[in-house]
Amino acid sequence: MMGVHNGIVLDTIAGGMNRRHALFAITSARVALGSQANSKVQVGTIGTGNRGRYDTNFAAQDGRAQVVALCDLYPDQLDRAKTQAPAASSAKTFKDAAEMLAMPGLDAVFICTPVYLHPDHFALAVQAGKHIYCEKPAGADVAGVNKVLKFARIAKPPQVIFFGFQQRWSPEYLAAEQIIRSGKLGDLLLMRAEWMVGGIRFGAQERQLTPEQLERVWYPFVSKSGGMIVEQDCHGVDVLNWFAQAKPLSASGSGGKGRRAIGDNIDFANVTYQYPNNLSGILTATQLIQTPGEVREQFWGSLGTITTHRKWYEHVAAPNQVTRVESKREITIDAIAQFLSHILEGKPKNMAFDACDSTLTAILGRMAVERRATVLWSDLRA
Repeated sequence: MMGVHNGIVLDTIAGGMNRRHALFAITSARVALGSQANSKVQVGTIGTGNRGRYDTNFAAQDGRAQVVALCDLYPDQLDRAKTQAPAASSAKTFKDAAEMLAMPGLDAVFICTPVYLHPDHFALAVQAGKHIYCEKPAGADVAGVNKVLKFARIAKPPQVIFFGFQQRWSPEYLAAEQIIRSGKLGDLLLMRAEWMVGGIRFGAQERQLTPEQLERVWYPFVSKSGGMIVEQDCHGVDVLNWFAQAKPLSASGSGGKGRRAIGDNIDFANVTYQYPNNLSGILTATQLIQTPGEVREQFWGSLGTITTHRKWYEHVAAPNQVTRVESKREITIDAIAQFLSHILEGKPKNMAFDACDSTLTAILGRMAVERRATVLWSDLRA
């Protein structure tokens, strides 16, 4: 997949510009797909747990893709994936990711394994020359993120690399971002991300897991998931970075573990990020909610306010000037559709660097909560 540039380099005859462009387009189309141009994108998924099945199902429903491979250590997960995504029922199954990535004709891979495995699987997929849709975050710790960065630098066009920060492909989030870029919000003064949800099981059920069952549990453990801020709240943090067009200089925070049955993951946190130009971004998050919670971001400017949400956005320019736009579908569909479009249209894209910045921002927030002190970006060391 890395030889797409050769034709351009060698074609140096006088007046050959149009020929070079044509050669690039033809080569890109052939490299984009494992078989012939204009065929479906041949997709495989590594990790067929809840999120893996979710992404695989959306990919299978897109008429431009064909799910041909599934990889997981556990047969029951593979069976569930085929049941929940009937279009993948004939997909070849694997236990070894490297073996799946060597499958002839495989064009693209979804990486949906536990967070701490993302860097290893990302590295394998880059080296195999596949288009990559890796679930967020980039890694569970600084060392893992650094490994993703290392291999992101190796990737070359026409490889397409997406991460599961779906908001960046939502038409509503993109419209809200354009309002900020247009200056209609004025100077950006304050940002906030809220992730107020449920998810914690109350009681002793998880304490009764067998060793085999416990081996498959990863979310409650910071070493495997990165912690609540890194695994879950990185979505909100990513939007703050994106809309601010910057990464924070420092973070301070508080939080703790209230009722989680096992593991060392926290279940509530409050983090303040300090961005350049005296801009603050506040993250408030918990998994203790027992009633409908709230997941949204808000941006206050000198001329108005924007609130973004997975199902809508709202722009308030004045008390009597409110614009609200509802989302047309679940935004993961938009992200996966754009991933496939970039592959089919031969449009290289590498989201790894933004994804790593947002993951490191989340790790910075986790460190601030753990230390109950102000932590600088320069403190992010492996």
